[in-house]
Amino acid sequence: MAASDETVEGVTFRGDTGTLPVETRRVLVQLLLGPSVDARRQSKLWPVLLRDEALIRSRLHELFLEIVIDHEQRVAFTRQVISDEADIPILLRKASLTFLETALLLFLRQRLTQSDAQGDRAVVSLIEMQEHLHVFERDGNPDHAKFERQAVNAVDKAKKLSLLQRIRSSDERYEVSPTLKLLFTAEEIQDLTRTYARLAANGENTEDRHLPDEEGLDGTDEQGDAEL
Repeated sequence: MAASDETVEGVTFRGDTGTLPVETRRVLVQLLLGPSVDARRQSKLWPVLLRDEALIRSRLHELFLEIVIDHEQRVAFTRQVISDEADIPILLRKASLTFLETALLLFLRQRLTQSDAQGDRAVVSLIEMQEHLHVFERDGNPDHAKFERQAVNAVDKAKKLSLLQRIRSSDERYEVSPTLKLLFTAEEIQDLTRTYARLAANGENTEDRHLPDEEGLDGTDEQGDAEL
């Protein structure tokens, strides 16, 4: 950006016709990038979101999106408006989850529940996640290397969705984002749990199976570090 293009604040651009404060725009951008605004990770954005909640909600409605805020967990994310009264264009993308990816997210979701009950932050190690996923490998699997790749991909998917944040100065330990608690309701958890339990019990090839897309598992921002 050329110096002549800068405003007094040094942030906006030549020809800008926007009316929102710069910090409010940053909140909107983060919500659209996804998957969330987290008070711990975006400490400067969170108070702005609370201050301008009504305005942000209105601007998102113009895009047929709505904001979900959990004041207790101090996280917020956007989801697509669903209406039987209007033909609404779909803006948010959906992420297709494999069986192993879903199994991992359910495991992380349960870790969140346990940590909440104990009043602690949800922390999980890479070894714990790998051990959990290995339960779903078929007995006598002739292609163990392929399963290992799929297990690694499941962890990488959780990182890409910013549902896992690496803890600084740790040996492969991660904090589970509280956003996951909002993305999966108790009913959805029960339905998904029954689905993968049935598939595993039937001995089906669960490694390659894709489950229905999950709304809200969106976002492409890089994985950040969390401090513990």
